[in-house]
Amino acid sequence: MKTITCIEDMRHVARSRVPRGFFDYADGGSYSEQTLNANRTDLEAIKLRQRVLVDVSKRTTATTILGEPVSLPLALAPVGLCGMQHGDGEILACRAAQAAGIPFTLSTMSICSIEDVAAAVDKPFWFQLYIMKDRGFARSLIERAAAAKCSALVLTVDLQILGQRHRDIKNGMTVPLQWTIANILDMASKPAWLMSVARGKRRTFGNIAGHLPGMENVNSLSRWISSQFDETLSWKDVAWVADQWQGKLVLKGILDVEDARMAAKTGAAALVVSNHGGRQLDGAPSSIAALPPIVEAVGRRLRFCSTAASAPARTSCAPSRSALALA
Repeated sequence: MKTITCIEDMRHVARSRVPRGFFDYADGGSYSEQTLNANRTDLEAIKLRQRVLVDVSKRTTATTILGEPVSLPLALAPVGLCGMQHGDGEILACRAAQAAGIPFTLSTMSICSIEDVAAAVDKPFWFQLYIMKDRGFARSLIERAAAAKCSALVLTVDLQILGQRHRDIKNGMTVPLQWTIANILDMASKPAWLMSVARGKRRTFGNIAGHLPGMENVNSLSRWISSQFDETLSWKDVAWVADQWQGKLVLKGILDVEDARMAAKTGAAALVVSNHGGRQLDGAPSSIAALPPIVEAVGRRLRFCSTAASAPARTSCAPSRSALALA
């Protein structure tokens, strides 16, 4: 870690240590990855205004997000299968975020369950929710998040249908990976990864397996999503979630001004301006390009977060009407 100087260094380390199927799942986007690439290039095109001879001796990055004090305006966004990047990955990521003084968001599609993470950390975290066709199960996830004292519920609104991710198709992406010769050889070449996963609490979707009838041995992400994610999801369902959840509600996946205006009427505490890290509708605008007009339209009423990178994603947050950027 002494020689790691930036996120790109960590990405290269992960590529060398994690089996290709799981690395590509986190690193890739949908279809030709136009939107994924736009997320990066549009953000890199933004230049900072440099001023000099200003007293910066009392500078600080501290702020608040959803009323909570944080060390800098960032949050760890939900990452599916984080526990397959490293054993107990969600627990380790939550501990790291809390040590750094920023929020952590646990994905519905995590390996460690809500209860696993809650038992292993000292402070509340956020929980990201996908609404299932089985509303009883969706309600149970909300109840479990409340029981774990999650401080915010992040409702993802842009994944009724899974975007086709070509890297996952080529890699035979399942949990665990499909038993092909290439995958077996790849995993065998990653002994530290194998050891961490073997020692981890779980090797399947901890929030789902054993909690939903017929999903005791769920392993295929795409097959489960196609059978359980609700294509009829609408603003009425957002209202239903708001009724079930008594805490702070964040809507993740807003990319259009009209949707932002409708979201502002739901009573949500914040929006995440996001194209799902370029992993859903390929050809959609970058998150950072969509952000300014949304802030202009509804910035007086809401707070915002913006995500642009593919997973592992980071989310930058700021008060309404503020200049926002992705870390």
